[in-house]
Amino acid sequence: MAKVRYVKDLSQTGSTGGIGSASMRTSVRTFRAIYETEPEIAAAVLPRPLVLTEPKIFVQFAHVIMHVSDTHKIEIGAATVGVACDAEGVKGWYVLSMPMEGDFVCITGREVFGEPKKIASVDFDVSGDKIKVAVKRNGIKFIEMEGTFGESKGPAEFTEHFFCYKGMPAITRRGGFDGPVFLTQLDWERKYTDMKKIPDARITLNESPFDPIADVPVKRVLEAYYCEGGSVTSGKILREVPSEWLDAFWHQRFDEPGVQGIDIPLASEKKVANA
Repeated sequence: MAKVRYVKDLSQTGSTGGIGSASMRTSVRTFRAIYETEPEIAAAVLPRPLVLTEPKIFVQFAHVIMHVSDTHKIEIGAATVGVACDAEGVKGWYVLSMPMEGDFVCITGREVFGEPKKIASVDFDVSGDKIKVAVKRNGIKFIEMEGTFGESKGPAEFTEHFFCYKGMPAITRRGGFDGPVFLTQLDWERKYTDMKKIPDARITLNESPFDPIADVPVKRVLEAYYCEGGSVTSGKILREVPSEWLDAFWHQRFDEPGVQGIDIPLASEKKVANA
């Protein structure tokens, strides 16, 4: 008898053929920060129907152990950049960028949740009371953060919501999609055993034509923490959206360094000119 593992024996597993479990437990160490940016830029990067709530950007670096099963785990470095927004009554963060290590987690994140993941190299270095992190793609460290541990806030449990879009780009490669496009909501249940303040956190955004996060500048760091503990991640479909709402945004799922972008008038520049 021959074994063919490209086909699953559903009678043995009881599975319907899906990927993984409904939720996944993870053990994490994170360096998370929120910074203020220009409100006009923050609003411009949000596809409909998302609405800006505050000109705040969430940046998180993580060293993650994903417990895929009782006997199998995956260890990765990851980063997430989000924009504060409202998704039809639910407040959270629109995932602008999600570079990370590991082809498996990149593929499943994109296909299952609609996360804009890209393969990257993530540095996560803790030395004494200092922490320094960076993410690199195409030879460019486009986000760097560092700081010193401060006082502990102790354990904390809370849930954060993140929003993505899930769709299949058209096979013609002339724009549009093959099939519907969905707005998804990710629910990340944080179960931190400790949160330490990082009072002197510094965020550096470097120019990259592949990952242009430098276009969303840091005006000031509002808060930063080093956290240890775990997370449980899950998601759901919020609604179907017209595909044209994503036409101007979908290219950032891929590397298109020739994209010129749009010009955004800033109120802060007008204030300086009139000073």
